[in-house]
Amino acid sequence: MSPAAPESASNLTSLCVFCGSQAGTDPAYAAAAAALGTDLARNGVALVFGGGRVGLMGITADAALAGGGQIIGVIPTFLKDKELAHARATEMLVVPDMHTRKKTMFERSDAFCVLAGGVGTLDEMFEIITWRQLHLHNKPIIILNTSGYWSHLVALLERMIGEGFAHLGHDALITVVERPEDVLATARAELAAPKPPVVFKV
Repeated sequence: MSPAAPESASNLTSLCVFCGSQAGTDPAYAAAAAALGTDLARNGVALVFGGGRVGLMGITADAALAGGGQIIGVIPTFLKDKELAHARATEMLVVPDMHTRKKTMFERSDAFCVLAGGVGTLDEMFEIITWRQLHLHNKPIIILNTSGYWSHLVALLERMIGEGFAHLGHDALITVVERPEDVLATARAELAAPKPPVVFKV
């Protein structure tokens, strides 16, 4: 599957958030999700998310709604049938499967932010990073490293380069920030001055 959407404009109108369907054991994760949702609403940036009402997904969405923001959920039919869809979404797109969900989230978003999460979040994150590596898009991908949650992953990516499984410059596929209040500014800065496509060899 490959995305078929134009490159983002320099104006940030929507941010896709990948995150856990659980809240995690450290309250800092929920606090970061709520802060990001509030910031999205304050800045008039729509939240694009997995459509769930639970975990960090629900916390981010609830905070955006509380601030008067818009939330756009994208949920596959089987999860909607389990009554996991957010009931107050501004717009809820029900899609047939997980593949369509990721493609739709990509098409509706100017940039991406990854919060703490599990294997589903990893799946979403690595697919959007891979698409960027393959020059299918050049949208910002921001990793919010709350409480060092993603530090081991960042170290693994650096090791991939060091061991010759990724090329120099692949670290530019993502941008890591430590605070939720830095997410939107970082995305806007990169949209205004896009990173050059990463060179890869096959």
